[in-house]
This record gives sequence, structure tokens and C-alpha cells, in this order.
Amino acid sequence: MSNQGQAATMVSRFNNRTLVLFPLPFQGHINPMLQLANILYTKGFKIIIIHTDFNSPNQSNYPQFTFRSISDGLSKSKDESLNLETVNNVINFMNKSCIEPFTIFLAKLLEVEHAACLITDSLWPFTQSVADSLKLKRIVLRTSSMACVPVYATFALGEKSYFKTAIKEELALMTENDIEKVYKGGSEKGNKELIYNMIKETKASSGIIFNTFKELEEPALLAISQDFKIPSFPIGPFHKYFPASSSSLLEQDRSSISWLDHQPVSSVVYVSFGSIAQMGEAEFTKMAWGLAYSKQCFLWVVRPGSVSGCEWLESLPKGFMEEVGERGCIVKWAPQQEVLAHKAIGSFWTHNGWNSTLESICEGVPMICSPCSYDQPINARYVTDVWKIGVKVDNKMSREEIGIAIKRAITEKEGEKIRQRSKSLQEKVNQSMQKGGSAYQSLESLVEYILSF
Repeated sequence: MSNQGQAATMVSRFNNRTLVLFPLPFQGHINPMLQLANILYTKGFKIIIIHTDFNSPNQSNYPQFTFRSISDGLSKSKDESLNLETVNNVINFMNKSCIEPFTIFLAKLLEVEHAACLITDSLWPFTQSVADSLKLKRIVLRTSSMACVPVYATFALGEKSYFKTAIKEELALMTENDIEKVYKGGSEKGNKELIYNMIKETKASSGIIFNTFKELEEPALLAISQDFKIPSFPIGPFHKYFPASSSSLLEQDRSSISWLDHQPVSSVVYVSFGSIAQMGEAEFTKMAWGLAYSKQCFLWVVRPGSVSGCEWLESLPKGFMEEVGERGCIVKWAPQQEVLAHKAIGSFWTHNGWNSTLESICEGVPMICSPCSYDQPINARYVTDVWKIGVKVDNKMSREEIGIAIKRAITEKEGEKIRQRSKSLQEKVNQSMQKGGSAYQSLESLVEYILSF
């Protein structure tokens, strides 16, 4: 290459150092997007975060980024017929209401700032046409497992989906009850529309970033690579790059760590159903008695408002606290990554949101799975039936059966293989992130790919 050509290449790479990121405004989506932003920042990129007024991130935690807000239309909506009580309905609404403010802001930004590309959550499908109109490359961040993409596609597209044969064995594991839970977060029509648009506009993008690693989901990666004619970058787990970082929208109660410090090694069941999941009073009561019956120590995160009709702990059954005594610790929110890494934790009773599932895998902690909706039933099936690192618990089980399942995951000889497989997967995570590992190489490829734009 001539000196002139080398100089032009260097200028091009220098100009491609600004990235515009647009997270979906929910805890399980904001966290991985900001973690990704941190990863790319350490690779020398300048980061601009566009966010909605709704659930805006805590900017003080990220002084290295530039934050800009846009109107989402939620507070201005006068249409009382809009049902914005479910997450998917909110997402569908914002994919319409954000088009104009996002387009105007991005166009003005590009007049003064050269950006290499736009990175958006996959559940912002409207952003593909905006990027196209501004001649800007768009890369998609998929915050769930890779396996969810072909499973969602099969349910939403039916016979039109190539994935039906590509993951035949995995699909066979899904029950009717699992499928019902996938659509629990809104109307089936609205959910299918969102999934269809997500898949269509992801295929039209310039690439996909996944918060997972190759060895965990190789069959799904192969299926996606065959059907999506764009590069895939499984560079996760994101949080492993910065274990101490947090972008929690909720205040963390650190007394939970102090309590864990006084518990025996691998003795505690950590219970948390994330930042969105809701449950009824009867289910909450059964959980409580299941924990009591197990006779295990437990750290239980009960998010205010997570039990329908209750502010916090009003639904705890009479006599429960007296029975469990000092074996139990209940808090409103906990520093989850730190909790799962604590030597006292023996198992994680989870709703199987992808961030929680991945964090548990990273620490080699077996799971007790009670999925609620969205991608959670898919993740839970992989945990129990594909990777075999957890047990399933549902509200049809008696308190005694729940207690037995808890003991199986944490102490019983029957669960020893589950615990061994959990530790084996943890080792694979660490190997993937070391120099030469699959996640390490995938991140290097992503950086080079962005710089080539």
C-alpha cells in the first residue's frame, strides 16, 4: 500500500471512533447496553448514549459517556384506550412514538459528529429504517440468549421459519405451558408483531452482538449464522469484563452481603425474580413455605410491588418469620453479581431472565427455575434440559415438593451432577474470555469490523 493509501486508512479508522448507542429502557436491557458501552470505551471508542425520558439511566455512574435524552411519548399520551400495563405494549407504543424525536436528534447529531455506527437494542426495530435514511450502519444488540432468536422465530413465523428444523430437538423440549408464558407479557398478536419486526430488521442490519459465548450456545449460533447473512459476535458475558460495575435502577441493600458473610460455604439459597416479574399472593405464600420446608438458609429479594396488591411483605404467611428465624434474610434489592460470587451461595432460585441466568452460570451456581414470561421459559428449558444445571419449580407443586427441589439443588446427593456441570460451565466461561478464547476473539473481530465502516 502507498504512503497516501496508508494515511487515508489511518484517517478513516480515527474517524470511526464514535459510536451511538440506544438502549431499551428496562433494567434487563439497559444493564447489558451500558456494559457493552464500557467494553467498547476501553477499546478506544467515544460513546454517545441516546435514551428515553422513561427509565433514564443514572448518568453519574458513567462520566466517560455523553448522554442525550429524547421524548418517548408516554407521558404525553392522551389515548386512554392504550393498554400500557404490559412491557411489550409499552415497547410497541414507543417504537411508534420515538420515530420522530429519534430521527430528528440523530440527524442533527450526525451534522456535527462523525459516527462509525449506531448500536441499538434489537427491540427497537424502527431504528433500522432511520439508520438507512441517514446512511448510517446499524448493529443490533440482542440482550437475550442466542437460542431465543430461533425459538421466537418459529413461534412467530410458523412454517415460514427456517429455524424449525435447525433446532428441532430444542423445540421439542418446549411445552404448551412454556409457550403460553412466552406470550404472557402482552397480547399474542402484539407479541408476534414485535418478534416479526425484530427478526426482519435484525436481518437488515449490519451485524448482531450477543451477550453470550460460543461454547454455551453453539447449535443456536450455527442456526443463526446460516439464516442471518450478517456477522454475529458472541462476546459475552458482558459483566465479566467489569465485575464491579452496576447500572441498577433500584437501590441495592448491602446488608445482604454482611449477612452472607456469617453463613457457611454453599449453604444459602439466593431468591430473586428480577426487576419486572409479578406474582400473585398465593404463589408468594407457597414460595415462603417452600423455603421454610427446605430448612435451608436463604437470602430473598422481594421487590416492593412485586406481589400483586401488596406494597412489600404484607403477604408473608403468619408464623413464617418465627419458623425460619435467623435462617432467612429478606431485602428489597441486592447487588446480585456480588451475591452470586459469594462463597455462601449454594443455589439461585430465579425467574431465568437472561442476565440472571448468565450471571449464575458465570459463578457456577446451580439454578432453581421458575420462569414467568418473555424469554424466561426458553432460558429455563435450556438450564434444566439442555445444559442440565438446574431444577424446575412451578406453582402447581406443593410446598413440600418445592422444599425437596430446593434441597436437591443445594445439598442432596441427587443434585451432585447438577453442581458439577455448573462448575464445568463456569470454567468454559473463563476460558472463552482469556486471550485466544472464543469471546476474546469475537470482541477483537467486532472492533475491527466497526473500524472497517
